[in-house]
Amino acid sequence: MEQSKMFGEAKWVCAGDYSEHTSETLHPAGLPHFPILRSAFECERQELQKAVLRVLGLGFFHCYVNGKEITQDQFLPLNTDYEPRADYPIHETLAGHRIYVPEYDVTDYLHEGKNVIAIHFGGGWYTFNSNDGWMPGHDSRFGCPKAIFRLVLEGPEGVREIVSSCRDRMGDSFVKTYRLTSFEAQDYTDFDDAVFSAGYDDSGWSFAQEAQALRTDYSVCDCPADRVDKSFHPVCIRDSGAKRVYDCGQNLSGYPVLRVKAPKGACIRVAFSEERQEDGSLHPDYVFGQSYQVVSDGRERTVWPRFTWFAFRYFSVEGDAQVESVAFVHADVRVTGRFSCDNELLNWLYDTFIHTQLCNMHAGIPSDCPHIERRGYTGDGQLACHAVMNVLDARSFYRKWIGDISDCQDIYTGHVQNTAPYTRCGGGPGGWGGAIVEVPYQYYRHYGDSEPLSRLYPQMLRYFDYLDSCSCEGFVVRDKEGEWCLGDWCAPTEEVLLPTQFVNTWFYIKLLGRMREIAEVVGRSFDIPGFDRKLETLKGSFNAAYYSAHSHSFIGGIQGADAFAIDIGLGAEETYGRLREHYEKLGHLDTGIFGTDVVIRVLFEHGDGDLAVRLLSSSAPATFAGMRRAGATTLWESWPDSQCCDRSHNHPMFGAVTAYLSDYLLGIRQEDGKAGYRDIVIAPVPVGSLKRVSGRRGLPQGDVSVSWEKADGKIRFSIQIPDETQAVLRFGGDRLALRTGENLLEMPSL
Repeated sequence: MEQSKMFGEAKWVCAGDYSEHTSETLHPAGLPHFPILRSAFECERQELQKAVLRVLGLGFFHCYVNGKEITQDQFLPLNTDYEPRADYPIHETLAGHRIYVPEYDVTDYLHEGKNVIAIHFGGGWYTFNSNDGWMPGHDSRFGCPKAIFRLVLEGPEGVREIVSSCRDRMGDSFVKTYRLTSFEAQDYTDFDDAVFSAGYDDSGWSFAQEAQALRTDYSVCDCPADRVDKSFHPVCIRDSGAKRVYDCGQNLSGYPVLRVKAPKGACIRVAFSEERQEDGSLHPDYVFGQSYQVVSDGRERTVWPRFTWFAFRYFSVEGDAQVESVAFVHADVRVTGRFSCDNELLNWLYDTFIHTQLCNMHAGIPSDCPHIERRGYTGDGQLACHAVMNVLDARSFYRKWIGDISDCQDIYTGHVQNTAPYTRCGGGPGGWGGAIVEVPYQYYRHYGDSEPLSRLYPQMLRYFDYLDSCSCEGFVVRDKEGEWCLGDWCAPTEEVLLPTQFVNTWFYIKLLGRMREIAEVVGRSFDIPGFDRKLETLKGSFNAAYYSAHSHSFIGGIQGADAFAIDIGLGAEETYGRLREHYEKLGHLDTGIFGTDVVIRVLFEHGDGDLAVRLLSSSAPATFAGMRRAGATTLWESWPDSQCCDRSHNHPMFGAVTAYLSDYLLGIRQEDGKAGYRDIVIAPVPVGSLKRVSGRRGLPQGDVSVSWEKADGKIRFSIQIPDETQAVLRFGGDRLALRTGENLLEMPSL
């Protein structure tokens, strides 16, 4: 939608010193400061029937009507590839640029006489320069802070519109310096809280200036915004008088809420860390530059960051301020999955993954981590999306992110960026760009909605053209010139031993298999013979290069190589035996983010639940148990004791394996070729070490729950099937039809 259709005669406006898009318009420290817009208008309240407000402030904004904030949503608008950038950090033409416009019914906020709309704006992805340390001299900001709004008033005599214009006033806010990924500084010494209300005298403020309009597509979106989920009351664990250190009890994303009681001009300083040292002080290796500070005006007031969140378990406070609470903030999505068994490590893994994933859902994207980068990495996102859809009501969230993935493809080469929306980053051609196939595919499988598959199908084909351009003799050997070319990532050894071309070519083959299914769904079955010919060629090359007929193994089975091959239908019967033998002897995982997922899934698919559970719950150092022993309450970016273990301790990617706790231990799957979980199969994989398992999954038509328990040589099932669902139980060679409602069954234990 064009701007005029979304906002009528409204203009984008900014403070005077931002009227030109140049680097000189920034704060002297190189960072933007953030103004407040005030727009006054008269209203005859008794004749008002409805008032609807469409509003944007870039990057993030808070909107008030007559002193009251109109929503509990935070970090709006949603993160997108807003518009082409003035100094774009890549030499490509992306497929799309869009911005989502929030709309609110503000009828009850208006009163008779003078009313005021106030917009506090500008920090967020739109104003963030992400290229520090990447491409000096290139500015990856989209633009400088600006705002626009359209208020439609309906009454008995018709419709009247109030829109943003150069008649509006602009004044400084209390947010003075800011960087999205690390800090916010507030100064209240010259700030009057009445600026958001109708009674404030803004005659001394400057008039707004017209800002450059966005070259973008405006639309609405039902993707959930961020909200405060719950509040924690942290415990003070160290008090040196001048500085107190607090423990929230778990790693989280959000911010502390402080009650400031300091004299005028006094500064309150807050720092954050994921870990602490033995003496209780913040561990400097896990601070990642995160800080928040407030300069007091001498009045007692409650304060918190307005345009950013932090990721931390521990934080310190210097200055005269009390900690009222800590807000846990993330996208407003509902947890729909549950899992419990008599293996406490599996329970910890499942629950910790959910918490980690929630920490990484902000502004409409699934991020890699909620602090250091905060980017929507396509590698991490496509890897974990099946697990996320198993445990969260994430349909509208992923529908939005699929649009971001679509937007970040180069229209000429077919290259898909390593993050969506695009922000400078690293990755690889298969595991990252393949999100353009995998995420819409998993979305269809979970929700039965094929529209994204149909819409993105031409782009998927273009993506395979890109992989062909990166290939040599049947192998994907590189990514875009000058970019990283990762295969697997974050193995527990000093380096990933699997060749990058092995992993990227596996992705090519795996995703072509997805395309065979997708072609049937979107009415393009005539493409399947071409896919089959390509698959035959690629598999032949892969087999010839990596398979040893002598050992029946691929590259000696290192870091899950045999599982990768088996997953795409390669290898001999003995290859699976080699895979089992390798991990029976090793007793723990030796894989990176993709290999971990593939090994566990292949073992479960072949009925080896005992070995899969043994690997997941291994007590070796570089394992999930190692994370738990180290006190982890969120999953780490790297295995403990690996070369990168001092990086983020809040990364969901290794948690992709939790999908199989639901798929194979609860056994909740669906019939082959089906989508939307209308035809489900309950088929638990036997695991001798487990005596009881229970849990549920939220399906579009309702919850399905499964519990089973072994006793006296029997296994007793309690299975709840929602309405409008066909279901069967498959166990021990038996296939039994299940009815809607509760099903109680007893069978011989295997």
